[in-house]
Amino acid sequence: MLVNSLSTIRSLLVIAGTTSGVGKTTVSLAIMHAFNKKGLVVQPFKIGPDFIDPSYHKIITGKESRTLDAWFMGRDGIVSTVENAIKDVDIGVIEGVMGLFDGMSGRNDFASTAHVAKILNAPIILVVDAAKAARSIAAMIFGYLNFDKKLKIIGIILNNVSGPKHEKYLIEACRNSIHVPILGIVKRDKDLKMDERHLGLIPPDELEPSQRNKIVRLTNKVSEEIYYDKILSLIKTRKSKLAKRISDKSKVPKLVKIAVALDNSFNFYYTENLNILRNLGAEISFFSPIDDTNIPEGISGIVLGGGFPEVMADKLNSNQSMLKSIKKSGEQGIPIYGECGGLMYLTKSIAGYKNSKKVFHMVGLVDATTKMTGRLTLNYTNADMNSTFGNMKNIRGHEFHYSKIENLSSDSKFAYSLKRGIGIDGGTHDGILTYNSIASYMHLHFYDSRFPKMWIRKCIEFQRK
Repeated sequence: MLVNSLSTIRSLLVIAGTTSGVGKTTVSLAIMHAFNKKGLVVQPFKIGPDFIDPSYHKIITGKESRTLDAWFMGRDGIVSTVENAIKDVDIGVIEGVMGLFDGMSGRNDFASTAHVAKILNAPIILVVDAAKAARSIAAMIFGYLNFDKKLKIIGIILNNVSGPKHEKYLIEACRNSIHVPILGIVKRDKDLKMDERHLGLIPPDELEPSQRNKIVRLTNKVSEEIYYDKILSLIKTRKSKLAKRISDKSKVPKLVKIAVALDNSFNFYYTENLNILRNLGAEISFFSPIDDTNIPEGISGIVLGGGFPEVMADKLNSNQSMLKSIKKSGEQGIPIYGECGGLMYLTKSIAGYKNSKKVFHMVGLVDATTKMTGRLTLNYTNADMNSTFGNMKNIRGHEFHYSKIENLSSDSKFAYSLKRGIGIDGGTHDGILTYNSIASYMHLHFYDSRFPKMWIRKCIEFQRK
């Protein structure tokens, strides 16, 4: 049924890159911005595991960006996510991941931008960084156009073009050998580069007003250098039916209240994950481990997502009241679920950010310490769970961090046996268990609802005690 319905998904556009760092995010934001200015309702999407880029999508479109990942969600999950999100919009703009064909291995394009584009039968605009070449760029584009003839690459956008002479050479080279149109020529401007740090772009909530203004200027500038009328002539769009939309007033009964950490230290959440928790009966109360003195009252579970606790370690350490509140709750058996940054926060301390020797004390619920390494751990993960939390096979996730867990207690217990990934202890285990809490480097997408269903049951059981 889902395969047959693919033909109805017409108003989609994939923004892909030849490699990472060619300007996909900048171009994607500019296209979203320009479509909005033309009166189109835009739904953003992001291919691959990413928490930060989607938050920039929301700044431009006002809509929560949706994740599309073949490893987490499979073909049916990708199609159903797109179908549900695009019902009442004019166009969906999908930002790709890494290079167009970069996926889980060199053998095929599984989990790549190309893979998702083929699943959705969606047209692709290829973003090319032209900074260090002229005629050679045409040879590169020719290779991308012919590497997989199943793809629908409808045009290219040339980024980092230095000036009129460079632009002329590029146009001449493409005119003689490339049979798709140039859909934009973006001039080089070093002053409008987005600010980054070790995990990518800085989350929007942390940006100073001057930094936000820079993003607006960048988006406006780039949007003026892309040929939107030509793009719209190459894709199919449909008129939004927002005015005729009938809202579904049915409500999921609230079975349990949970607290979700949300501030500059913890903000890596998939929109779908929070919505799935709500659909399972959770009433979510957000709180700040930096600014609030205690966890919210009346809760029966705590979620500590990923984020940047190492950056905010001094502020987290200063909030002793919150640290004690979370530790006491964990020792009393309240279910706590921590992912990556949440794991780090639950250990005894965090040290080593920017090579600093200063140690910042954290919650201490997990009998271990965290050290920043400067070395990236980046993997898709696969694990089996066999613990008091349940028995589940092939739980898929991903890990992305620059830290390691040290001084683990010799009697530590783990929820996950890893079949793929590094985890907490170097490739064998992840998901350290303490009291009624689980904390892991692995990030989960709740499209596979087995874990969230189990965790909500644990919260309900705690509530009934």
